[in-house]
Amino acid sequence: MRKTPEFAEPFSNQFQTLTPAFYQKGQLGQVFRYFANAGIGHIPWMAFRLFFYRRFFTIGSGSTVMMGFKVRKMTGLSIGINSNINPSCMLDTRGGSITIGNYVDIAPEVNIWTLEHNLQHPDFPSSGGPVVVEDFAWIANRAVILPGVTIGKGAVVATGAVVTKNVPEWAIVGGVPARVIGQRNPDQNPRKPYNPFLL
Repeated sequence: MRKTPEFAEPFSNQFQTLTPAFYQKGQLGQVFRYFANAGIGHIPWMAFRLFFYRRFFTIGSGSTVMMGFKVRKMTGLSIGINSNINPSCMLDTRGGSITIGNYVDIAPEVNIWTLEHNLQHPDFPSSGGPVVVEDFAWIANRAVILPGVTIGKGAVVATGAVVTKNVPEWAIVGGVPARVIGQRNPDQNPRKPYNPFLL
């Protein structure tokens, strides 16, 4: 198997200190996120969307973020090289960072959460944790990744699966909650960039 480039660096703390507070908090923050999700996310021009998103989080060369992309916070996201975020995905970094590696494919309508509620507690408090999706992973259509989970290198998450715990490298998981249902061939080559003009 070919050697892959180093993993993309997480979101820079130095850059985060330069980000105005209104991007994240209060009514102005809500308006800004609405503008990003309902406006920018639906412009049928990939280069423009990437230019906007890269002001707030890391997106590696050759990676795509397709139309309908939504975030719940404008910081804390890092995407490696030649990775694809397909249409109508939602990534929530309110409870921790989301780090997506190189050559990762995330299919349409996938949700990745870093924040959840304690349904047994009388006050219904929230808690969270970071999510990591390692190189060559494939998350299929409408899968849900919950807080604190690491999707191992080359792992596959089947359509509609709900992932509540870490997934081993090269494992195939499916179901609710997700469990190992198979193993993937680890001999995977680096992907070429996929750059649709309108998506």
